[in-house]
Amino acid sequence: MATATFAAGCFWGVEHRFAALPGVVSTEVGYTGGTTEDPTYKEVCANKTGHAEAVRLEYDPDRISYEELLAAFFGMHDPTQWMRQGPDYGSQYRSAVFFHDQAQQKAARDAIEQLTQSGVFEKKIVTQVVPAGPWWRAEDYHQKYVEKHAGASCHA
Repeated sequence: MATATFAAGCFWGVEHRFAALPGVVSTEVGYTGGTTEDPTYKEVCANKTGHAEAVRLEYDPDRISYEELLAAFFGMHDPTQWMRQGPDYGSQYRSAVFFHDQAQQKAARDAIEQLTQSGVFEKKIVTQVVPAGPWWRAEDYHQKYVEKHAGASCHA
């Protein structure tokens, strides 16, 4: 198994979409990329921690490649929006790839370059590509939120 970590706005929907991909074995929502140890949702939403709402997933590289995960990631949000996704705004909603090794870093940078060259997005891609740091698991009520609350969305 391998690990991947992505931030693409509200983590409820992002987790739900990644969990549906064949080859993704498990998902967990949490906080990463900031400076506060063991932050709470309230602290992250108050924009006081520097953390992003993120999804960490375990995947089977024999069933799904990291490049396929990146394609899904870039397809599920707008990577040209700075510090927001849709009506959600703040640094916790930024677009970021938190890489776990140099191969993931290269794959993420290559994907951004390919998308830029393709002209798929009219605006510049602002997705951060940064090393994965400490991971702080979100509170239990956030885990598998969409599955627990049928029809829930991040803007409910």
